[in-house]
Amino acid sequence: MKDTVVVEKVLHATVPQVWNAITDRDQMKEWYFNLEDFRAEKGFIFKFNGGFDAGPVYVHICEVTEVIPNRKLTCSWRYEGFPGTSHVTWEIEAKGDNTLLTLTHTGLDSISPAGPDFAFENFKEGWNHFVNKALPAYLDLDAKA
Repeated sequence: MKDTVVVEKVLHATVPQVWNAITDRDQMKEWYFNLEDFRAEKGFIFKFNGGFDAGPVYVHICEVTEVIPNRKLTCSWRYEGFPGTSHVTWEIEAKGDNTLLTLTHTGLDSISPAGPDFAFENFKEGWNHFVNKALPAYLDLDAKA
């Protein structure tokens, strides 16, 4: 069983721009999920809805477990009414004028028994979309504003 998704992307943005995009609720809703509230503070618990376009909506329940400003953000990740808890880590590192973003989602084997919507390939596809398409597109639009 596959347990971990890792997605890396060099973004044409500064470390602070990327950090703000992954930690500021108003920016996150433009490319990620529309969170009612979010703070990059250890112990902060947040919920949001998400799912497939034509399928059920799942309540995600997450808690910020580690914060190193402008470097690392880790959150637990589970679903209301389903077993298993995983962890999502966003790490950012300056690479010249660009920023390397590494997204790591571990513990997927604890979630996958909940059903086919929680399959490894779905997480891999979703994270690839957010890291390789949605976030770069948002940052490019943001830079032109």
